[in-house]
Amino acid sequence: MIEIRKLSKRFGADWVVKDVSFSVAEGETLVLLGTSGSGKTTTLKMLNRLVEPSAGEIWIKGQNILTQNPVQLRRTIGYVIQNFGLFPHFTVAQNIAIVPKLLGWRRSNITRRTCELLEMLNLPPQDFLTKYPHELSGGQKQRIGIARALAANPPIILLDEPFGALDPITRHQIQQEFKNLPYLKTKTKILVTHDIMEALALGNRIALMDKGELLQIGEPATFVFAPKNEVVRSFFQNQHFQFALKTLTLQEVVSISMQNADYQPNSPAFSPETDLLTVLETTSQNRLNAILIQNAAGEIIGQTTHNAILNGFYQKLQHLKG
Repeated sequence: MIEIRKLSKRFGADWVVKDVSFSVAEGETLVLLGTSGSGKTTTLKMLNRLVEPSAGEIWIKGQNILTQNPVQLRRTIGYVIQNFGLFPHFTVAQNIAIVPKLLGWRRSNITRRTCELLEMLNLPPQDFLTKYPHELSGGQKQRIGIARALAANPPIILLDEPFGALDPITRHQIQQEFKNLPYLKTKTKILVTHDIMEALALGNRIALMDKGELLQIGEPATFVFAPKNEVVRSFFQNQHFQFALKTLTLQEVVSISMQNADYQPNSPAFSPETDLLTVLETTSQNRLNAILIQNAAGEIIGQTTHNAILNGFYQKLQHLKG
């Protein structure tokens, strides 16, 4: 859906993005990861032409966007930023309605769409439509920011450090909602972050940038277990054990029987796709050993233990290193 070809940007004499090329498939979440000054935000802003490239091409759905009207282009791409970006003198309803109004939607359609989005994001319309940004918590503001980005049903969502202004607990909660929201799973998303754990949790693939260059792109596990060079390895070295747990899932380290297990009802239940770090943090905090595994319908399909997961994890590590 999106193809970037040798994209570069120069401010004065400094090249802040240098010959970056990558593609993003429809429905994929690509994370642009890097430290401050790595060029990731500039790259993101070139995708909706808030920053104009100095060189290179950007193709979306087979069209070169550099030949399009930038204002019209931005109305077809959702954009979420770190500090929410809500207009303080607009109500929640007015903030969400900005792009649909610019596109000439009927008032009734805008109202219906706004209520639909609020309900989807667990914000009851009757409680939030007439509120102003100063009346909202950080998590609520970020949900409204996401709702505004989705209002006109754009196929592409760009997110620039979207959860950076939130406290750790709220941040984790919003990240989980973002990852699991069925409606968002159909969108093509490019997310900028400097947080490695966030990148591992949310990205289908990660593009690691440094000093304006793309160092490596691939699935999260490749950065932990198969770094391209020493620069990439050092970036992920500090918390390597935790990063490894975050990239591996239950189904990758333990055998899951598709028969209903004889289980302990009070044990926590997880899907096979749950990462090991989430599972082990939960069981450690609650001093639990037995762990249930459930399918998408909530049916118990297996049972394992804290110790079995750790054993499977170490065996997987040895296999990957070997």
